[in-house]
Amino acid sequence: MHCPQSFQQINWDLASYTSVDPDRNAQEIPQRFGQRQSLCHYTVKNNKIYVKTFGEHVGFRIFMDAILLSLTRKVQISDLEFFVNLGDWPLEKRKPSDKIHPIFSWCGSNNTRDIVMPTYDLTESVLETMGRVSLDMTSVQANTGPAWSEKNSTAFWRGRDSRQDRLELVKLSKAHPKLIDAAFTNFFFFKHDESLYGPLVKHVSFFDFFKYKYQINIDGTVAAYRLPYLLAGDSVVLKQDSGYYEYFYNELQPWKHYIPFKADLGDLVEKIQWARDHDEEALKIALAGQQFARNHLMGDSIFCYYYKLFQEYAKLQVTEPKVRKGMELVEQPSDDLFPCLCHRTMTKDEL
Repeated sequence: MHCPQSFQQINWDLASYTSVDPDRNAQEIPQRFGQRQSLCHYTVKNNKIYVKTFGEHVGFRIFMDAILLSLTRKVQISDLEFFVNLGDWPLEKRKPSDKIHPIFSWCGSNNTRDIVMPTYDLTESVLETMGRVSLDMTSVQANTGPAWSEKNSTAFWRGRDSRQDRLELVKLSKAHPKLIDAAFTNFFFFKHDESLYGPLVKHVSFFDFFKYKYQINIDGTVAAYRLPYLLAGDSVVLKQDSGYYEYFYNELQPWKHYIPFKADLGDLVEKIQWARDHDEEALKIALAGQQFARNHLMGDSIFCYYYKLFQEYAKLQVTEPKVRKGMELVEQPSDDLFPCLCHRTMTKDEL
């Protein structure tokens, strides 16, 4: 698959660790996080996967199980033992000098030291491409809406009220309706004040987002996991400055792949107006963002990132990974689900 020799984010994340002790982590991490957070403790041994869960809400384990099962069907993974955070918020807030613990998470932040992986959403879109998932990086590129010149020149956003900034965005939309079309499809976290933030609107197909030239990407509980899909279209992304990041953010360049705006939304209207006044430059940024997504966020890159991350992490281990008490084997799918006919000659009728 021509994986690169390294990924900068992996190098940065693992630089905080001179070594990793699976025996110590197996004792200390559940004691520190297991009562309050939802975690999975994984061991990969002889290319078989074993897991034990901690916490109440462990349903998202299915995404990590799926990528590990897929990888071990394709390649030999080094024996390793690690912990995965099943929540949105990164967990490790200590400084490297304070004996930090290695926690694998889907989102990182400037104030934490978690080891970042591709999000569960992007991972599933890769594993289920053209399958039961309707939104994936391939389908987005086949549904990018009308040509640039025919797109609506309004900045578009839809979502739920998972952050105060999103309330401010909707208020800004009401003040500048010709520039911004932002509305809530769901209200859950904040008191629903219809006069300030309403009315609620129906969900819009993600593919219909690309009827608009300008896409607003604004944080939710953490980083907004829709950014890869927004980049894969052919609209230009306006991205909020944020302390949260996904594994690929360090490779994105403002004004090349997206148009940045301040965390407090103070210059968002100004940035939208700039895009409207500089149409050719905005289109150039849109296409550069799309090319970045095609080069860095497709299935081969996701598989490579996981593989290299596990490979480099395994090198840091100073004790042997073990199948711990209470771990269960994660079974590969049955052959009945994926029948293979290559062991016999097919008949003429079958051909």
